[in-house]
Amino acid sequence: MYAIIQTGGKQYKVAEGDKLFVEKLNAEPGSIVTVNEVLAVVKDGSIKAGNPFVEGAKVNLKVVRHGKGRKIIVFKYKPKKNYRRKYGHRQPFTEVIVEKIEA
Repeated sequence: MYAIIQTGGKQYKVAEGDKLFVEKLNAEPGSIVTVNEVLAVVKDGSIKAGNPFVEGAKVNLKVVRHGKGRKIIVFKYKPKKNYRRKYGHRQPFTEVIVEKIEA
C-alpha cells in the first residue's frame, strides 16, 4: 500500500515506514503531523484517485528532525561591466517518517 501526498508544494510517493525530507514544517521533533492532501491511494492493486484529493484519506507523519540542506552558491555577473554578485543559500527541511496511511 502506498499513497501520493502533497506537502510544501511538492508531491511524494510514500509507503508506511518510509523516511523522507520535505519542506520545513512548523512542528516539534517527535510530534505527529497529519497530511490531508492525499492525491491517490493504491491498495492491493486497486487505485483510488482523488479530484483533487481523496475523501477521508490522510497520512500521519512523525517529525524526526529539522535541518538545512547543502549550500548552493549563486553567482551572477555581466561581462565587461564589472558586475558580480555571489551569495549562498541553504534550504531548510524537515525529516519525517511515515507512520500510517489511512484510506
